[in-house]
Amino acid sequence: MSRFVYTLIFYLALPLVVLRLLYRAWRAPAYARRWHERFGLSLPPFPASKSSGKAIWVHTVSVGESIAAAPLVKRLIAMYPKHQVVVTTMTPTGSEQVRKLYGDTVYHVYAPYDLPGAISRFLNHIKPELAVVMETELWPNTIAACHNRNIPVLLTNARLSERSARGYGRLGSLTRNMLQKLSFIAAQSEDDARRFTELGFPRARMQVTGTLKYDLVISDVLKQEGQTLREQWLTGRSQQARIFIAASTHPGEDEQILEAFKEIRRTLPDILLVLVPRHLERFDPVYGLLKNEGWQVSRRSTNDTVTPDTDVLLGDTMGELLRMYATADLAFVGGSLVEHGGHNPLEPAALGLPIVSGPHVFNFTEVTATMENAGALTTVHSSSELARHAQMIFTNEQAAQKAGSNALGVMNKNRGALDRQLMLAQALIS
Repeated sequence: MSRFVYTLIFYLALPLVVLRLLYRAWRAPAYARRWHERFGLSLPPFPASKSSGKAIWVHTVSVGESIAAAPLVKRLIAMYPKHQVVVTTMTPTGSEQVRKLYGDTVYHVYAPYDLPGAISRFLNHIKPELAVVMETELWPNTIAACHNRNIPVLLTNARLSERSARGYGRLGSLTRNMLQKLSFIAAQSEDDARRFTELGFPRARMQVTGTLKYDLVISDVLKQEGQTLREQWLTGRSQQARIFIAASTHPGEDEQILEAFKEIRRTLPDILLVLVPRHLERFDPVYGLLKNEGWQVSRRSTNDTVTPDTDVLLGDTMGELLRMYATADLAFVGGSLVEHGGHNPLEPAALGLPIVSGPHVFNFTEVTATMENAGALTTVHSSSELARHAQMIFTNEQAAQKAGSNALGVMNKNRGALDRQLMLAQALIS
C-alpha cells in the first residue's frame, strides 16, 4: 500500500473516526473536550518563559507510556532548560497522567490525527528540533512530515510483538518506507530489533537499549500516600486483612477476578479487593457488574468511605494507579487473562509487590519471562489458579516477602536504559 492510498482511506474513514470519538465521548465525557487539538487547530501558545522557540516533542499514547517516558522527559527538561518539552497523548487518561507527572513544566496537547493538514498545523506551531516517539506509535504521515522538515525522529523504548510485526508486514511498502524515514530506533530487546530489521529498518541505525520501564523510581511521597490510604481502608479490620489489587482489567477479565475473589473470601474473609478497570469508559459498567453480583462497593471517584463491610473498592479515577499499587499486598496485572497482551508488571515491581499475571502477555513477553525466572511473578491460567496463589501469598509472609524482594531485584539489575536512550536523543539534537 502506498502512503497516498493510506491517506485517501483515512480521509474517507474520517466520518467513522469522528463517530467513534462521539461514542467514546458518550461513554467517557472527557473525550468530548479539546477536539480541536486532534486536528491541529487553536493550539495554545508556548509560555513566555520559553520564548527561545526551541522545542522537543515526546509522543506517548496513554497512561502506561506516559509513566514509562517520565524519567526521560524529566531528564530532557533538566538538560535543555531553554527548550519547551512538548508531550502529546491520544487519550484523556494519558492527558491526566501528564498533568499529574509534570504540572505546568511541559506543554501538553493531544496528538493530531495522522492527516497531512492536521500534522502540518501542529508542526508549524511547535517547531520541534527532535521528535521522540514511545514504543510503537508509528504513523506514516507524521513520520514523513518530520522527515520532510529535517526533524529527526527517535523511536525509543521500541517494542514490536510477533502479532504487531505480522500486521505491519501486511502493509508492505507503506511500513517499509515509513520505517526508513526514522532517524534511529532504541529497541527494548534483540527480538524487537530483529523484527524491525525484518520489516526493512537498517540494523546500523538501531541499538538495543533495554526498556525505560526498569528505570521507574517511586517517590517516597507516593509510597507514603499509599500507606496512608492503606491504613484508612483497613481501619476496623482484623490483623489478617490484606489488600488485593487487580489493575488494568479488560472486558471478560473482571468476571474472572471476581470468581477468584469469591474463592479467596471463603478462607480469608477480610481481604479487600481494589479493582481498577483499564479504560475510564468502563468504570460505570464495572460498577454495575459489582452491584448486580451483590458486592458492597465503594467508589474512589466519589470518595466513598471504605468500611470494614466494603468488599470491593472500584478504582475509577485517572492517574492514581501507582498510588493504589502502593496500598496493596498482591498485584494482579490485567489484560492477561484475556487475549489483550498484558500490561506493565514493572510498576508493581518497583514497589516490591508480589505479582501475578495471566498467560496472555505478548506485549511484555521478555519482561514477564525475566520476572518469572527471577521468582518475582507467577503466571496463572484460570480464576481458580489465581485464587489458590493469592491465598498462598496472603497466608505465607515469607513467600510474599521473597517474591517482592525478587521484584525489586529485577528492577535494580536491569536499570540503565534511560542513560542509553538519553545519549541517543542528545546526539540527534546536536
